[in-house]
Amino acid sequence: RRILEEIQTGRFAREFILENQAGAPTLKAMRRLAAEHPIERVGERLREMMPWIKAGRIVDRTRN
Repeated sequence: RRILEEIQTGRFAREFILENQAGAPTLKAMRRLAAEHPIERVGERLREMMPWIKAGRIVDRTRN
C-alpha cells in the first residue's frame, strides 16, 4: 500500500528523478551489495561447470 501511495502521489517519481540526478548512489550501493551476496559466488561456480555458457550457446551440441 505504501508503494502504491508513493506512486499515486508522485513521491516515487520525484525521488527517482532526484536519485538519478545525484548519480544514482542508492541504486549503485544496492547493486554492489547484491553482487557481493554469497549466492553470486555459487552462481559463478555453477556457470564454470557449464562450458556451453562460455561458448555463448544455451545447448551443448556435443551432447545433444
